[in-house]
Amino acid sequence: MRLALHEPDIAGNVGTLIRTATCFGVAVDLIEPMGFPYSDRALARSAMDYAAMAEVVRHADWEAFRAATPGRIVLATTLGAVPLPEMAFRPDDVILLGSEGAGVPRAVHDAANIRVRVPMREGVRSLNVAITGGILMAEARRQTGWAHMAG
Repeated sequence: MRLALHEPDIAGNVGTLIRTATCFGVAVDLIEPMGFPYSDRALARSAMDYAAMAEVVRHADWEAFRAATPGRIVLATTLGAVPLPEMAFRPDDVILLGSEGAGVPRAVHDAANIRVRVPMREGVRSLNVAITGGILMAEARRQTGWAHMAG
């Protein structure tokens, strides 16, 4: 299982997701460009000392990521067709999150094998991307078993 972040904007969210993914034994893919310079300093507050334990792979762009990623892409989106309670995760899934400001471009949205949404009450737009990633990783691990954790 992997977590991919498409052109993330906010270092704090990336650090939080790296920390959460490390705790869940999930590798992280960062699809560039990012909205901040990637550095230990940018991530220090949110990733804490987990960044050193994390499995992080950086990709120059979407095409480089796709060339290196054979797994099923599960896109988190508010436009998702599958509500999370109906989603069946597999151990080799790649959970894809869009940027905080723009989500993902239409071509990336269309390239996803499955689109999933976290149910929310009416009248709200979206969850924070780091919260969404944590919810999806926890549910994916619950379904696929904690024995599949890396590391």
